[in-house]
Amino acid sequence: MAATITSEFHTAMHPRLRELGTRTLIMGILNVTPDSFSDGGRYCDIERALEHAQDMVAAGADLIDVGAESTRPGYTTLTYGEEWSRLAPILPLLREKIRLPLSLDTYKARIAEQAIAMGIDIINDVWGGMKDPAMFSVVARSGAPYVLMHNANGRDPIEGDIVDVVCGDLLHQIELALAAGVREEQIFLDPGIGFGKTTAQNLALINQLDKIKGLGFPVLIGTSRKSVIGRVLDVPVTERVEGTAATVAVAIARGADIVRVHDVREMARVAKMTDSLVR
Repeated sequence: MAATITSEFHTAMHPRLRELGTRTLIMGILNVTPDSFSDGGRYCDIERALEHAQDMVAAGADLIDVGAESTRPGYTTLTYGEEWSRLAPILPLLREKIRLPLSLDTYKARIAEQAIAMGIDIINDVWGGMKDPAMFSVVARSGAPYVLMHNANGRDPIEGDIVDVVCGDLLHQIELALAAGVREEQIFLDPGIGFGKTTAQNLALINQLDKIKGLGFPVLIGTSRKSVIGRVLDVPVTERVEGTAATVAVAIARGADIVRVHDVREMARVAKMTDSLVR
């Protein structure tokens, strides 16, 4: 049975999301996990997590993306119970305190369904429905916006033109989602920077993001502090703000609608300046 939808988003689009296309929206990252690559363990405590979410709102976030399972290279897969035990205490409090759209970073359909019932607005699926086929049905029943990401982890190295491959894979995933009842207007695309791609492939995807935007859906991109930046600049994760800024600016110039970031204040400024140039 479908979850009962409680969020205002599903009856009338949140005013913040109505700004899509007029300016770049900033999605702030809230990791409630001990092992995320950048800030693992910092926000496992509920009070600290809430404080960080509110700080990101004050810094200019338009959306908050909550994740309880790390997807860093070599991450440990969580069971349903383990992931939900991290989320269940924090989601109602976030919904109470944060009036912006809330996104949940999960690929598990059961987690997504329960979170939507608790007020989560958007499902951000790093496997784009390829890990849990039931996800498409949950999204279709709920009407929630759905970030469908490309993920090449576990596959052989991608040969050929990476942008063509990713576009082809995304079109296949879109077809499966639509066949399950997901509506076109629910879908956002994410090229999956860092998920099974080489440094050169990641750079090509950022620089040719307009081809993914050409598929006809809003585009979200997450480059914040990722290893592609560390490899190019030869710097640790704590020194990747400038590199992130460069990737955010180029992604916006190539058509990104939402950028998913750790450093909200800095990237909100980058986005505002880039928007003034290209929009």
